[in-house]
Amino acid sequence: MSKKPYYITTAIAYTSGKPHIGNTYEIVLTDAIARFKRMQGYDVRFQTGTDEHGQKIEEKAAAAGVSPKAFVDGVAAQIKEIWDLMNVSYDKFIRTTDADHEKQVQKIFKKLYEQGDIYKSSYEGLYCTPCESFWTPSQLKDGKCPDCGREVKPAKEEAYFFRMSKYADRLLAYYEEHPEFISPVSRKNEMVNNFLKPGLQDLCVSRTSFKWGIPVDFDPKHVVYVWLDALTNYITGLGYDADGNSAAPFKKYWPADVHVIGKDIIRFHTIYWPIFLMALGLPLPKRVFGHPWLLMGGDKMSKSRGNMIYADELVKIFGVDAVRYFVLNDMPFEGDGNITWELLCDRVNADLANTYGNLVSRTAAMARKYFAGNLCDTGSAEPVDAELKEMAAALRDKVAAKMDEFKISDALGEIFAFLRRCNKYIDETAPWILAKDEAKKSRLSAVLYNLAEGITIATSLLAPFLPATAEKVFALLGTQPRAYDTLNVFGLLPNGTCVADAEAHLFERKQYKDVEAAYAAMHADGAQAPAKEEKPAAKKPDPEYPAEISIDDFAKVRMQIAEVVACEKVEKSDKLLKSTVKIGEETRTVVSGIAKFYTPEEMVGKKVVMITNLKPAKLRGILSEGMLLCAEDEAGNLCLLTPEKAMPSGSGIF
Repeated sequence: MSKKPYYITTAIAYTSGKPHIGNTYEIVLTDAIARFKRMQGYDVRFQTGTDEHGQKIEEKAAAAGVSPKAFVDGVAAQIKEIWDLMNVSYDKFIRTTDADHEKQVQKIFKKLYEQGDIYKSSYEGLYCTPCESFWTPSQLKDGKCPDCGREVKPAKEEAYFFRMSKYADRLLAYYEEHPEFISPVSRKNEMVNNFLKPGLQDLCVSRTSFKWGIPVDFDPKHVVYVWLDALTNYITGLGYDADGNSAAPFKKYWPADVHVIGKDIIRFHTIYWPIFLMALGLPLPKRVFGHPWLLMGGDKMSKSRGNMIYADELVKIFGVDAVRYFVLNDMPFEGDGNITWELLCDRVNADLANTYGNLVSRTAAMARKYFAGNLCDTGSAEPVDAELKEMAAALRDKVAAKMDEFKISDALGEIFAFLRRCNKYIDETAPWILAKDEAKKSRLSAVLYNLAEGITIATSLLAPFLPATAEKVFALLGTQPRAYDTLNVFGLLPNGTCVADAEAHLFERKQYKDVEAAYAAMHADGAQAPAKEEKPAAKKPDPEYPAEISIDDFAKVRMQIAEVVACEKVEKSDKLLKSTVKIGEETRTVVSGIAKFYTPEEMVGKKVVMITNLKPAKLRGILSEGMLLCAEDEAGNLCLLTPEKAMPSGSGIF
């Protein structure tokens, strides 16, 4: 029986420089999904690569005194080296300077031109070189590029344009028919409300002001502009041919099951790319997952801030799987994640060295000490075993459900919850006490067997995330990765399995001072040591609540479920967000001091709890017509109150 195909891609990395750990997160995330799908029995095709054309590359190459091709060859090699360092199991690494890709881009451009989707005109607007994007004055934010915040410059040139508006209604209909197309749903709401409904402008798809690009073969003074070149890699890398002679991999794997991309380029992948595909008469990808950013100490990583962290530096200090674990575990599904050196130390120590490493080490050591390494289920059972076995048997499906939703951190959370349960089982059964009584030797053997079986199941599920560590654990336990379809069965470890006569040191505990010293040794040229994470101030005092109230007082407060349909930052304020909410059929504006905890994009689509009969008040000149309710922890972090289950807006709260 043939395996079901599964095609997954990352965004291709731009070859303007070495990728930082935030860029590297995406490739590790995609690798974990690809490995998990292979484990489930899918025929996976995993593609990544590099985006190598554009004005920015041309300028960087000139500054370096080399040709653009020599420049991108060097950076592409560096990117590929980091991907390989992180143990990424890609099947295809495409470069947009590959001859077969360039040929197909020219053919695609010509086909779209001949069928009337592309036309020649001229463009006059404001251009952001780093983003390679044109903007109108109304689209700017504080006079700067709305995407990256950098300066824009006036530009005018002849160009070819794609008729985006021709396909806008069709794309909206596709969104409605395929609600799973964009994840998370807040990204979809942003595309609909901010781009599609206001009306799509035609897209510039060629340039004449620089030469480093794929020439338009019938008008060679033009080069194909970045997105028509870059996005088509997803099909050219499979052997797509615009003349209808596509290779077997394209016929087998297209449409893609998922494009994994950063939230900053969601617009290009969920508006431009599907429209290009519609124009080519090709099916659309099944899903686009716009993951959040990994921030450094709460700030976006950039050279100008001097807060860049690179994967190879982290690996030298912590090891590959520790870095993979951190970026996968500490990135939420929707909101941005945060990395600091101290946080990484804490996570490695608590989760990897203590919870997992110590569990494996203790189990192996006791098996060697009490039974010369031999594992055997003697059948001796007590009630305490049942919970462990039930939790182990249920683990596979819990993890799979989270992976299906791309909630990778939650999937890891399920596995580590079980590993913590295994550690608790050791405390409950106290093998060292059982070992003192010869009459309890059979029970001791069963306990160690149960632990080894639990570790085998958990490690099999951890293998897509920590592949090298999983290999070490299987070698230590003298066993093999468990087949996916048997992972919901406890007790399949063969009797007589023998633990290796070797110590298990999976992860080394780290202290921040040692990390500082290691970083300093790598940067003996005088670079600053990693900034230590600021510890929170003294614990906040418990809030002073009002005196008791009667039920009549409580009844005066009207609380309802509200849906956020639009959101934006309040000008000249770092704290305030202005949300447009629907309460049933009514629409209101609410100003909330939550900008440090939620982005406008995250807010759109949320169902929140709102006080709807609060007297309106003006904040920064904006009339706020209610209050969104939040919870606050000791460190001052806020979390919006949301309904546990799907409830229509306007629902009352009692």
